Amino acid sequence: MTTQTNQLKVVPVAGRIGAEVQGVQLGKDLDITVLQELKQLLNQYKVLFFRGQHNLDDSSQEEFAGLFGEPYAHPTVPVKDKSQFIFELDSEQGAKANHWHTDVTFVPEVPKYSILRGVTIPNVGGDTVWANTNTAYEGLPEELKRLADELWAIHTNEFDYAQLVAKAIDEQDEVRQKYRSVFESTVYKTKHPVVHVHAETGKKHLLLGGFVGKLEGYSTSESEKLFSILQSYVTRLENTVRWSWTEGDVVIWDNLATQHYAVADYDEHRVVRRVTVGKEIPVNKDNQRSTLITKQ
Repeated sequence: MTTQTNQLKVVPVAGRIGAEVQGVQLGKDLDITVLQELKQLLNQYKVLFFRGQHNLDDSSQEEFAGLFGEPYAHPTVPVKDKSQFIFELDSEQGAKANHWHTDVTFVPEVPKYSILRGVTIPNVGGDTVWANTNTAYEGLPEELKRLADELWAIHTNEFDYAQLVAKAIDEQDEVRQKYRSVFESTVYKTKHPVVHVHAETGKKHLLLGGFVGKLEGYSTSESEKLFSILQSYVTRLENTVRWSWTEGDVVIWDNLATQHYAVADYDEHRVVRRVTVGKEIPVNKDNQRSTLITKQ
């Protein structure tokens, strides 16, 4: 059902996650009351979609993103040329993030918000899907909830999508090999609670995704089975929303309330540019915090 706030028209896109926000032009001069509304809507919908934000370029995207928090530079990947904080995903450079993940969970301080802008969009394909990790947790049987509440997972960028992409490409492709080597220039391992308590809402969320290498205290095969069961609740279609991009679209999401997946079903060139902001160290129900295990 479409709703009207004081400033904005809000159109839910799916039943459990995601809303399109109409009637606003994004930029550094955004009215403070509108900004606060957007933050409240992020707590409610987790992902917000904005069509036709053609006024934004790299510089103004960075300035706008700064309204949501301190910019967060990727730990291993250099920023885009002539930008301060932009992380560019260019399909011609091997960047197809087609696995389920929460951004940058291989370090303890996880980015809070991501602001992604569609720059070059294929005529067909290239959608992105987000999942609500709170409704995923709430859908677990009570016995699984109790187990998940006590679990810890080891996240590492050894499992980054750059590595997954490299498996599917010609080993002689120097461009993609360079992309992979940059992602793996420093290897991190971090211990996160499998269930963390959201700092803004107090709700419990599953913190899993493609950077998970192993569950603490379990063998590799046991970890894989447990991870598969828990992760399957995240990716249930009922917990997801799918967005079909057009150039100039902007999507803002709560990184610690979601996972996402970029659908690699296109052949044309695709470029999206992301700025992440804010830092949050996840905590579990007992207020135990994530910790860095190794950095090498």
